[in-house]
Amino acid sequence: MIHMTLKQLRYFDALARHGHFKRAAEACAISQPALSMQIKELEDGLGAVLFERNARQVRLTAFGEEVAERVNGILRSVDELADLARASRERLVGGLRIGVIPTIAPYLLPTLIGNLTRLHEGLQIHVRETTTSRLVAELAEGRIDTAIVALPVSEPSLTEVALFSEDFVLVRPEAEADAPMPGPQTLRDMHLLLLEEGHCFRDQALAFCNMQTARPREGLDASSLSTLVQMVGAGIGVTLIPEMAVAVETRSAPVAIGHFDAPRPSRTVGMIWRKTSPLADQFRQIAEVVRQSGEGLASGGGSLAAQ
Repeated sequence: MIHMTLKQLRYFDALARHGHFKRAAEACAISQPALSMQIKELEDGLGAVLFERNARQVRLTAFGEEVAERVNGILRSVDELADLARASRERLVGGLRIGVIPTIAPYLLPTLIGNLTRLHEGLQIHVRETTTSRLVAELAEGRIDTAIVALPVSEPSLTEVALFSEDFVLVRPEAEADAPMPGPQTLRDMHLLLLEEGHCFRDQALAFCNMQTARPREGLDASSLSTLVQMVGAGIGVTLIPEMAVAVETRSAPVAIGHFDAPRPSRTVGMIWRKTSPLADQFRQIAEVVRQSGEGLASGGGSLAAQ
């Protein structure tokens, strides 16, 4: 009979994800030798090598790849058992692993965290900030519980709840404050600064301008809205940002804000979670707090009925 422990499976999962003993050990809050010993015991118990090891990284063997897929399902099922127990309570307590995309996190989280901790005493919130595609993958793998993103995501395994909408505004140099607002076609011919590939906000900006891809311009893609606004302040071009980002991002840059005529570019902000999660009712309670927290920030948009 093969002997393995749940702890060994979690260590294996961490090493498979990080591909590095030191980073995996740090993620598991144990020493690197202890992690190595547990992985070796797991390999001995299975009678097969799970990782190819070299000086810089570790890589799953073909057998390790098969094991990783099954271990992920096992750990997700174990976590959902714990969620089932939590779902029996009237309100959510304990840990909440929530993902947020970068074009929402800095602006919504300060208000949201305060409201959540005030309304849900005992809730321990762990935030993960990354792109939508990564959040969807981490939800599927059970690494996070729920996420706040721009909808639609259109992933059949996930529940989507639309919460509020907000307009995009034009950011241009302060000297151009009185210039006429450009339409989508005019904007196409301007130096439009965008977030780098992988951000859904980039795709939404391109869609408004009826552009499939941005023209290649070296040095004009950024990883944050803050960088985009500062580049506009330096006179490099113009950009779009969501309404909720205006107060934070424009306070230290010599830029002007312009609002488009209808139909305005906008996005719908909502929450997603696994359809199999036992905590769906609790997540809907959290979603209502997100809606209330976001409506004031997205003053150009409005609320949406929960779906």
